[in-house]
Amino acid sequence: MRAATGLWRWRHNPLRRTTDLIEAWVAFAAVVLLCLLVPLAGWAAGSSANGSLQRAVRAQQEQRLPTTARVVRLADGPASGPRTTETAGEERLRRSVVARWTAPDGTARTGTVPTARRHSAPGDAFPLWTDRDGHPVSAPMRAGTARAHAAVTGLTAALLTGLLVETVRRLAVRRLLVRRYARLDRAWASAGPDWGRADTGS
Repeated sequence: MRAATGLWRWRHNPLRRTTDLIEAWVAFAAVVLLCLLVPLAGWAAGSSANGSLQRAVRAQQEQRLPTTARVVRLADGPASGPRTTETAGEERLRRSVVARWTAPDGTARTGTVPTARRHSAPGDAFPLWTDRDGHPVSAPMRAGTARAHAAVTGLTAALLTGLLVETVRRLAVRRLLVRRYARLDRAWASAGPDWGRADTGS
């Protein structure tokens, strides 16, 4: 609205300079781009990211299978001790244990896997995800998590697009100001030597 008002004000103003009109048009174009291009860029980036992430979710759900593992014993070595990690903003105690589970082909597997259980004793059961070969993997991404990541991607793209439009506008206005002051300097240089002299009519 401010850009449109400025453009209208300079339309027939006798004091209007060419740079004033260009500056008003630049501001008007920036407003239009902010209203149209920014939402479009955010929607396009979010939709694209959501499509890719949802395909990844479906692929992970097809390739990763849940099973139940049972603790055989605590893992040996320094890595077997409890360690603190940050997951989704919450502090969890992770411990490596030697566990036994059944692979998708029905064979029994044994290996060292991390568990979020605070206390693990031999015989304790806990959920475990494996690939189709029976190797432990992380749990598949949830569809809601994918949508949240896509929303963040879309918002980031919209903000970056808005920042780009505003940066271009500021650079254009800065260039116009440089040209305006350069013209003033030239006008002053031509009129300055005669300023205040009686025979110049000033």
